[in-house]
Amino acid sequence: MTAQVFPTSTLSLPSVDTSSSSADSHVSLSRSAKIRRFFRKYFLEGQKLDQSLQKRFNEDYDSLPWYEKNRKYLAFLIPMTFWHLVWWPLAIRYNFFALYPTRYAMAVVMILGATVAGATSEGGGAVAFPVMTLLLKIDPIAARDFSLMIQSCGMASASFAVFFMRVQVEWMALFFVSIGAMFSIVIGLQFVDDLFDAHVKKMMFVSIWFSFAISLLILNLQKKRKTFDKIQNFNWQRALILFVTGIVGGLCSAFAGSGVDICAFSMLTLFFRVSEKVATPTTVILMAINTVIGFYWRHAIMSEVATLTWEYFEVAIPVVVVCAPIGAFLSSHCHRQALASFVYILELASLIGFLATSPPLRLIFIGAGIIVFSLGFFLLISRLGSRIHGLRHNKTSFREHPLAVS
Repeated sequence: MTAQVFPTSTLSLPSVDTSSSSADSHVSLSRSAKIRRFFRKYFLEGQKLDQSLQKRFNEDYDSLPWYEKNRKYLAFLIPMTFWHLVWWPLAIRYNFFALYPTRYAMAVVMILGATVAGATSEGGGAVAFPVMTLLLKIDPIAARDFSLMIQSCGMASASFAVFFMRVQVEWMALFFVSIGAMFSIVIGLQFVDDLFDAHVKKMMFVSIWFSFAISLLILNLQKKRKTFDKIQNFNWQRALILFVTGIVGGLCSAFAGSGVDICAFSMLTLFFRVSEKVATPTTVILMAINTVIGFYWRHAIMSEVATLTWEYFEVAIPVVVVCAPIGAFLSSHCHRQALASFVYILELASLIGFLATSPPLRLIFIGAGIIVFSLGFFLLISRLGSRIHGLRHNKTSFREHPLAVS
């Protein structure tokens, strides 16, 4: 009936509808293609492997043995299997299962914490410490000890994954930062930790690293930022800078259970302009070394690990040793900007969590001062980094964005 009343319109409708449908399909396909391209770029970029292994993959992949072809999957399975073979006999012998009804919270938290630890420059303590102190109201010393203990397992597993996959790391930074940190974490645990109360530790933790996140964001807003796969023109002055970075980072780890990782990450990315894709696995290994030393000192030398900390540790191990290698595997495929974005989110969440606990106004003002001072410091080392690498005249990289450091 419609065709009889409006014959002209009915004849024209098919052509109009087809054109509209085609246009919508084109737009839809275009958007779909953009989404796929976005995910391929930022989350499926591929691993940055050791140069010799990458060359073998490129030139003669078909002739490689099966364990070489499946290296990244074995890197996850081997540490997970090892730790579970250790944990299950102990769990059965000492009935760890009885702890889960009351201590399950940290096992759940460490699903995220361990994945973050393996995937970013932030150790699992960056998640565990704020949750335990801000949400669960646990004493910061117990939270710090738990962070050290659980990362000694999780970060060790993630480090194995990094080594076994032969993901590229910065070896000079790994060596010199570790040397500085192994001394300072012992000094911090033994002598310095008692100088600060619980609220001050929480405030210092979130304030310093929030300012670093801001400075890293400002740096990454500079378009086409030039980065390197290793420290350029390495000499004794740069070795000294790394050593001092390790000393500061070890002291931070003594307060909050993590710190040497983010200290090293900040110096590598801001000053030495090492890519986040290389700096991240480097800091994973650094944190593994530092936490093992901290765990050893707190338990074997000081003998001050609380029973509550051991109980949380016992229930969280089977989760951490699975999620940390998964995090290392996932991050090795991500774009450096995606890794940096994870850091921004974590630091912002930590700051919001701290403010949500309604800290004293005095601490808020002190924290704001620390953020301003630390931000100035991080921006300063960023500018120094641009100068030593001859990037200060790179107008394309440094002056296209209004927030860029000139």
